[in-house]
Amino acid sequence: MRRAPTILHLDMDAFFAAAEQAAKPSLRGKPVVVGGIGPRGVVSTASYEARVFGVRSAMPTAQARRRCPNAAYLTPRFTLYRQVSDVVMELLHELSPLVEPLSLDEAFVDLEAGGVAADTAAVRAVGERLRRDIRRRTGLTGSVGLAGAKMLAKIASEQAKPDGLVVIEPGTERELLGPMTVRTLPGVGPATAETLRRAGIHTVAETAEAGEAELVRLLGRAHGAGLYAMALGRDERPVVAERDAKSISVEDTFEVDLTDRTRVRAEVTRLADRCVQRLRAAGRSGRTVVIKVRNYDFSTLTRSETLRGPTDDQGVVREAAARLLDLVDTTGGVRLLGVGVTGLADFTQEDLFAQVATEKAAEEEAERARRAADEAARMAADEPERPRRWLPGLDVIHDEHGAGWVQGSGVGRVTVRFEQPWSGPGRVRTFPVEDPALRPGEPLPLVGGPPDGWRDGLPGGAGGPGGRGEGEAGNTNGPGGSGEAGGSGEGGGSGEGVTEEPGGPGDGMTEEPGAHGTPPPGAQSSAPATRPNSVSAGAASDPGLGSGAGMSRR
Repeated sequence: MRRAPTILHLDMDAFFAAAEQAAKPSLRGKPVVVGGIGPRGVVSTASYEARVFGVRSAMPTAQARRRCPNAAYLTPRFTLYRQVSDVVMELLHELSPLVEPLSLDEAFVDLEAGGVAADTAAVRAVGERLRRDIRRRTGLTGSVGLAGAKMLAKIASEQAKPDGLVVIEPGTERELLGPMTVRTLPGVGPATAETLRRAGIHTVAETAEAGEAELVRLLGRAHGAGLYAMALGRDERPVVAERDAKSISVEDTFEVDLTDRTRVRAEVTRLADRCVQRLRAAGRSGRTVVIKVRNYDFSTLTRSETLRGPTDDQGVVREAAARLLDLVDTTGGVRLLGVGVTGLADFTQEDLFAQVATEKAAEEEAERARRAADEAARMAADEPERPRRWLPGLDVIHDEHGAGWVQGSGVGRVTVRFEQPWSGPGRVRTFPVEDPALRPGEPLPLVGGPPDGWRDGLPGGAGGPGGRGEGEAGNTNGPGGSGEAGGSGEGGGSGEGVTEEPGGPGDGMTEEPGAHGTPPPGAQSSAPATRPNSVSAGAASDPGLGSGAGMSRR
C-alpha cells in the first residue's frame, strides 16, 4: 500500500452509448442501448437514461426491450469507439509512462511514475485536469478514482460515477470498505459469494472478521489468503504497462440453430481461419487449440487439444478444430460456435511432417476455393442481387441529403435521420434499400465541427438539403457530415447476435414535420418514440468538483 493516492483509475461513463449520443443529437438525453439487436442479442452498454428502467450490460436484448421499449437500440460502431479510445489513452500517457489499459474505456495510471507529487492536493489536481481534457478532446465524460492501490482506485471510480472524482485517503480503507457487499472485492463472483453467504459472510467487514484461516478453509489457500488481504484493504499489485494476452479467440452466435453437420463443420473452419488471422496480426503463435459449442438448450461445452509446439499455421489449427468437433454431439442444434488458441508464444516450432501435410492441404483447399468461386459466380449470375442490410445506428451518406444514420429498416426500405455531431436534431427520410444514392459513410469527430473538405452536408461540396438554396421545401438547414458504417464488420456476425431484425418493432419511425417519406409498416427502428419522464441527461457534475458524493453507481 502506498502512503499517497497516486494510483489513478479512469472509467469512461457509459462509453459506447455516450459516444452514440454525442454523434446523434436527436438521442441526447434519451435512453440508448448498444449491442446485439437481434433476437439473441446481448446489451453491451446502456445509457444512464436506459438504466433508470433496469437495463444493464450483459442483459439479453429481448429483456431490455421489454423493460425499455422506447429506447434506441443501436449496432456497435467499434471504429468510432477505438478512435475516441486512442485520444483518451494518449491523454493518460501524457500523465505517466505506466498506463495499464483494461479495455477501450478503462485504465490504471501510476502517477508516481509520472513525477506527480505524492500528496492528495497534487493528485486531485491531475485528476481534475484529466477529466477536463477528456471532455474537451472527446465531448464525453469519464470518472476518476484515486487511491494507494489498484483495487481501491477502481472502487473509487465506481463511487464517482457519473462524471466525478473520488479520492480514498490512505488509512481510511477499512472504514470505507467495511459496509460494502463482499461482491465489491475483486475475484468474488456469484459462486464465491454464495459460499461466503452460507457461512454467514455478507460484507467486507464480516470477511475481515472471519479471519484468514476460515477463508482458506472455505475457499482454498490461494483464493482465501488473497481475499483476506483485500478485505483489509491490502493490494500490492503494480500498474503494468504491457499486459500479455493469454489467448486469442473468435466466436459467432447464429440467428437460427445449426443442425446440419456439414454447415457446423464449415463454420468451425471459417472461425479457425479468422482466429489464425488474429493470431498472425498479433505476431503470436499458440500451442493449444480450443473449440466452444453452445447448444440449443444453452449448455456450453469446450474441448481442447495441445499440439507438440506453438503454431500459427492455418491448416494445423483447422485440422485440430475439426478433430475436436468430432468429439461433440451437435445433432440437437448449435446456437454458438467459437475457436480459440491458448498457450501463446512469440515463435513457432513447426513440425516438418505437419508442414508438408498442410502445404498439400493448402493446395487442395485453394483448388476447392477456386471451384467454389466459379460456382458462386454462376449462381450469382442466375439470381437477383440480394438487398443491402442497413443496421440501426450505422452511418450513411446520401448524395442529395448528406450524412445521417440508419434509424430503422425493413420491408425493402430504410429510414435515415440526417444530422451531424455538431448540428441539432435532423430530419427523417425513407428510401428503398437499394437506392444508389445511399452508401456507407466514414466516422466524423464528435467535437470540433466538420472536417476539412465538408460543406453543406456533403464531402467536398454543396448540394445537401438547404445547401445553396437547393434543398427541398420545408428543410432549411442541411445537416452534413458522414458516419461510420464499419461497426457492422465487428459488431455484426460475431459476438452475441448483432444482426438485423426485418419486420421488428417500429417505435420512433414517425416523420418529423417537413420530412419526406413514410416509414415502412413493420420496419425495425432504433430511435425512441417518446422521452421518458424523470430521466436525467446523465447527472453530470461540475468538472471542478472533487467530490463524488451523491453520485449513482455505474
